[in-house]
Amino acid sequence: MLILFRNIIILFSIQIGGAMADKNTQIATFAGGCFWCIEAEFEKVDGIISAISGYTGGEQENPTYKQVSGGDTGHIESVQITFNSHKISYEDLLEIYWKNIDPEDDKGQFCDKGFQYSSAIFYHNDSQYKSAKSSKEALQEKLGISVKTIIQPIKIFYQAENYHQDYHKKNPIRYKFYRNGCGRDKRLKEIWKDFSS
Repeated sequence: MLILFRNIIILFSIQIGGAMADKNTQIATFAGGCFWCIEAEFEKVDGIISAISGYTGGEQENPTYKQVSGGDTGHIESVQITFNSHKISYEDLLEIYWKNIDPEDDKGQFCDKGFQYSSAIFYHNDSQYKSAKSSKEALQEKLGISVKTIIQPIKIFYQAENYHQDYHKKNPIRYKFYRNGCGRDKRLKEIWKDFSS
């Protein structure tokens, strides 16, 4: 019931363009493989109010982790971020996002393969769409690659099960083992080795 109520609130926020009651409070949604890792990176950032792991992009209602990870729901593991736009801009979030994914991979991310682990930017309004598109084009020019990240409008975001939330804090040893074993940090260093910013 709590998850259903939260999804109604999220859907309402989408309908009013991603803005919450406070004009400085905005929502952004990103996918970059395992949602544990994306959530962990954004939670470090000043101006982030919350980062919630979940699923979006598909048609199936109230999907479970087992269903999404099986690849049959059309959903992608994602993180929905509530942020204070007075402290951090959407464009800043995009910069953080790019530094934490492999933009060349169209088969998934790092050791997680399948559409459900795709990199994607789910925009909440026209302004976010324009910023995401411009940022993607700039990244392609900067790195000299074809960026495979999907840019599409947000659908209903379903919050993942409680044990997935703040996984890096609840299970730090398992999280580090997974992250290292998946080769995420090694690959990110390869991508960004020639760029200091």
